[in-house]
Parts: sequence; structure tokens; C-alpha cells
Amino acid sequence: MRGTPGSAIWLLQHETRMFWFNNGRRRKQRSWLAPFLVLLWLCLHGLAFFLLRNMPETPESVLPFVAMAATLLLVVLATFMFSSGLKGSVDSLFERGDVDLLLSSPLPARSIFTVRLGAVTLGVALVYLALAAPVVNAGLFIGHPEWLAVYAVILAWAAIWCALAMLLTLLLVRVLGARKTRVVAQVISAIAGALLFLLAQAQNLAPSGGPDALQAMIADHIKPGSVFAPDSVLWWAGRAFTGSAVHLLGLACTAIVLFLVTVHFTHGFFVRGLQQAVSTVRARERPAAVAQGRFGQSLLQVVLRKEWRLIARDPHLLSQVLLQLLYLLPLGFLVLRSEEHAAPGVAAGLTMLAASLATSLTWIIVAAEDAPDLLLASPATMRVVRRAKVAAAVIPILALVAIPLAWAVAHDAATGLLMCFTVAAATLCSALTGLWQGRPASRNSFQRRAKGNWVATVVDLVGTVGWAATGFLLIRAASPGQSAYDARWAGISLALALLTLLLAWGTRRRAG
Repeated sequence: MRGTPGSAIWLLQHETRMFWFNNGRRRKQRSWLAPFLVLLWLCLHGLAFFLLRNMPETPESVLPFVAMAATLLLVVLATFMFSSGLKGSVDSLFERGDVDLLLSSPLPARSIFTVRLGAVTLGVALVYLALAAPVVNAGLFIGHPEWLAVYAVILAWAAIWCALAMLLTLLLVRVLGARKTRVVAQVISAIAGALLFLLAQAQNLAPSGGPDALQAMIADHIKPGSVFAPDSVLWWAGRAFTGSAVHLLGLACTAIVLFLVTVHFTHGFFVRGLQQAVSTVRARERPAAVAQGRFGQSLLQVVLRKEWRLIARDPHLLSQVLLQLLYLLPLGFLVLRSEEHAAPGVAAGLTMLAASLATSLTWIIVAAEDAPDLLLASPATMRVVRRAKVAAAVIPILALVAIPLAWAVAHDAATGLLMCFTVAAATLCSALTGLWQGRPASRNSFQRRAKGNWVATVVDLVGTVGWAATGFLLIRAASPGQSAYDARWAGISLALALLTLLLAWGTRRRAG
């Protein structure tokens, strides 16, 4: 059924087609993928029915704890939905390129905004609806029709967080302007999507005492009468998962009201924000000043300043690189808490993260060079320039991991020095691999940098794993009471890492 041209249904159908096109255009060469996903989805239905076919009725005494678990799941989903909502809002405001056409049409601005926000909500909820469908549909066949409430909960939860994401996007337009909003929203979206890792590391960040202490702390906070008791209002959203009509109706009403309030109070600013994004070019006025050149500096200083300044001028790209730093937080807490049994794992984690950062920065600095012809025409030799570029990629990483490494050395000199060796060696080897294996590319292809260059990807991955294993095994071998096998395996992993570096150097011409 096609809606009347100009109606809200007609616009929603157009948004649905655009969503399908945007998600399927990169897979147009893979005609087999869609049937495969549908077949896999149907197989998941059969698996869910097989696993749940004998599931008994849930006792009333267990429902409060089910609601608690469902609420925690909704909190996790909120980070992803908010992240996706921000991305969808930015796409609808800035990336689509059809806003000026819609605003010049006789369509009401309120209808445009309503459909855009509704399309973002449906696009975000679709993934989670598809993932929940096998379990919910299987529950319907085995006599649990109350599980259908999961569909309504997902839709309402997506509407809430997408409305908040759109409000935040419009607020950023009001405060920062249209240009900076795109970058800031993308950065917030990336950070929100990475918070799940930190939640997964809550046990490592908990007070010392192990799992028993953590369980005792949780039991103390959920006892009757406490803030987090099973009957607390904090678990209100999760009770809708259990099929409670009152809580489901409340969640749905909250989503509808927030959606309508967002439409009513922001559709006028939506138009102004889009007009600013489409037609406004903001020129920043600079006070007149006499140009001052900085002469007498070495080539290394010039290259370092140039590379770091170019990276700092691209906040979105910088956020994609520094997003990996979130994974350093749990490791940093373990180092500062002086967990002896965790030292090998901390060394391996720091080594892999430092090597990953070095790979990313080297790709940006070497492969994504904006003016390679200008460097070739300069009076400096390319060997010196490349060394300076490697230094520009390595120095920030070593400065970043210096604090946890210094703490590790102060606590245990032998363990700390072994960590310093593997982290520094892995960082330098990853930078050299990127220098030798890198291919010219655009900075816009940062997320697709591994595509078409499988030699560099495999070599860098094997080298990183080799150095991480070396750090893990060396620290285990240095611990008292360990067998000689750890030292032997450490020598094997070290040889593998060095051979990988030699392979990267030997294939540098063929890799381009």
C-alpha cells in the first residue's frame, strides 16, 4: 500500500526505502547475504523453540528478580540506542542532502520532523526487534503470550532514547552551531557505544575481595527496604518485560508523550537548524596580526608539530583513535591497585592497546598524508621525514602509558621493566609495520583502512599478538615458583614477533 503523495505515511515509506538503501548499498555485490541472514533468522526461531519448549511458568516470587535483570539489560541497550539515535539524528540533519528540497516543498515542517524522528526510531529499534523475535515468537507458541510485551518495550525504549538524542542534537546546534554539532554528536555517539566495555569490567573495578565480596555488596544493596530492593521504583521499566500491563502502559505513555513533546516544541527550531546546516557558512573572524614565522627549528620539530596539529584539527578522526583509551581504564585501575596475579594480563593488555594505537596513528600520519607531493619536493630527504613521522606516532603513545608503567616499576621493578620493554617494542614495531606496509589513502577511509591490504592487516595482527604473548609469558616466567616452560614459550613468541617485523620489512615494496 502506497500512501498519498505528501502525506506522513508517504514520507515514512520514503524514509524506510532510504534506510534500506543506506544499509544495503555496501552489500550490493553480495546478493547471497540477505537470503543467508533470513535463513539464519529462521534457524534461530527453531533453536529458540527447541530450548524453550519445556520451560515452566515463571513463579511470582521470581518475577521481581526478572524485572531487575530486564532493567539492567535496558540500561545497556540505552547506551547503544542513544548512540545510534545520535548518529541517525546527525544523518537526518546533515548527511542526507535532501533537507533543502523538503523545506521548499509544501509539506508542513511538523510532518517532516515527525517522520524523520519516527524513521530514526524505527531504524534503531529494528535491530533489537529482529534479535528478540526468535525468543518472543517461540514463547508465543509454547504458551507465553505475555512475552509479546517485549516488542512494545523495545519500541517504547527506542522512542525515548531517540527523542532524547534528537533533542541533544538540536541543543548542540543552538549552542555550538551546525558545523561543530556534527563532530560533537559523532564523538558522543562513539563514546556512548563503548560504555558497555566499562560495565563489563565492573567486577575488576570493584573493591578487593573477589567475587564473594562483590556478591555480598550486591546482596546488601538489594535487601528489602533499600534503594535497590526488588520492589523499588528503579526497576519500573523492567517490569514491563514481565508482561505487567500497568508498567507497559506507563512506559508506552512516557515514550509517546516524550515523542510528541519533542515534535511540538522543536519542529520550529528543527527548520531553523536545518536551514543553518544547509545554507549558512560561518566564517570565523580573526584579528589582524603580523605573520610570525618560526625559523631555526629542526626538521623533527617541524614534522612533529605539523602532524600533531593536523590530527588535532580533525576531532572526529581523533575521537575514533582515542576511543581505544577507554579500554585502558580497567587496566589502569588494576595497575594502580597493585594486583600481582593480574600483572601478566595487564602487560598483555597494555601491549596490545599501545600497538593498536600506534597502528592507527601511523596510518593517519603516513598513509593518509594530505600532501605527499609537497614532501617529495621538499629539500629534506624522505628517510628523515619518515623517521620524524614514526616519532610523531610513537611519542604520544609512550607519553600516555608512561604513568601506569612508572607506577608498575615503582611497585615491582622487574615486572615494571618487562612491561616497559614489551610495550615500547610493540609500539615501535607497529609503527614501523605501518610505515613499510601503508598504502596511500584518504582520512575519510579510516574505518576501512584494512580493506584491500590484507598483508598489512595479518602482519600487524600477528606481530601485536606475539608481543602481547611475550609480555604475558615473560612476567609469568619472572614470578617465583614458575617452570621454565614459560621462558621457553616467551622466547618462541618473541622470535615470532621479530620474524613478523622482518616479514613486514621484506614485503614493503610489494605491499606498496
